[in-house]
Amino acid sequence: MTRTIEFWYEFASTYSYPAAMRADRAAAEHGVQVVWRPFLLGVIFRYMGWTTSPFNEHPAKGAYMWRDMERICAKQGLDFGRPSPFPQNGLNAARVAMALPNDARGAFSRAVYEGQFAQGRDISDPQFLMDALAQIGQDASAVWDTAMSDANKTALRDQTAQAQTLGIFGAPTWRTHDGELFWGNDRLQDALEWMDTVPV
Repeated sequence: MTRTIEFWYEFASTYSYPAAMRADRAAAEHGVQVVWRPFLLGVIFRYMGWTTSPFNEHPAKGAYMWRDMERICAKQGLDFGRPSPFPQNGLNAARVAMALPNDARGAFSRAVYEGQFAQGRDISDPQFLMDALAQIGQDASAVWDTAMSDANKTALRDQTAQAQTLGIFGAPTWRTHDGELFWGNDRLQDALEWMDTVPV
């Protein structure tokens, strides 16, 4: 049986970018498959009384985060630039991701993150999302139609509600096969090492 780890991520999340770019590779080294779980962190933030990113709410925290991201991306060999505006609207990107099978979802998500944080693209732009789909070999028009269907929109809302039920409050969050939560890009290795000690 293949062991899996759930990767709960939000497209506007800064730390989800480096996490997304290394998740599959790091997990494969432990014989684990990543299950990509996009959700809308803004919905959860509103329940917490926040109207924007905590990095905007607290300037000192925001300044630290941007410098921290520069260091992390340099270490991983990733290009990085601050997106404008921040946070970006990732709703349609999340809907498209939900409409894809898991492998394509990962490839699409990496393309969106790279576009946003390395190329300065607007991820709310439908043409950018269509281009990202074509880039990974998908029928962009067909996927878009599925992504914008009522059923798929409901699936994303349900997945966001599930994240809240699980106690997820930030992105990225890793959920192991036994239900343990590990919050943050820097906790992926801890999550994988935990899985090595817990039988399936």
